[in-house]
Amino acid sequence: MIKNVNIFLILLLVLLVNFSSVSALKKMKLKIVDGDTIHLGKIKYRLYGIDAPETKQKCTRKNKDYSCGVEATRFLKFLIKDDKGVYCKKKDIDKYKRIVAVCYYNNQNLNKLMVRNGWAIAYRRYSKDYIDDENYARENKLGIWEGKFVKPSKWRKENRK
Repeated sequence: MIKNVNIFLILLLVLLVNFSSVSALKKMKLKIVDGDTIHLGKIKYRLYGIDAPETKQKCTRKNKDYSCGVEATRFLKFLIKDDKGVYCKKKDIDKYKRIVAVCYYNNQNLNKLMVRNGWAIAYRRYSKDYIDDENYARENKLGIWEGKFVKPSKWRKENRK
């Protein structure tokens, strides 16, 4: 009898921990930092395998400069309607202690959507996963591919202070 009670208490404890984790996840505030970084609560995520223009980065379209980094951030915000359907699957941790992850909204891969719509490029240095999506965006002149731009990694290197 005591053994059954102990098993019951252990199962109850496991269920309580699991349910409290789920509800805690639902209450996490979403912050979209830029086109390839989001925060869920206090956890920082860098979208795996993609590189979006930096917030201060300018690109050119129809011979006019525009804030492509701001546009990339705006597009990610457009993809995510609310914070309830967002979750991320960890791949690694970067040098800034962010979790590098594939993130989803309502089971749609946000990393892939950013590249396929032309608001990020495949970050070939770390992944080959989104090359086909980049080719699609380039061929269809979507997002930054509509004009001219400096690769975000090169722009960061050139604009370090």
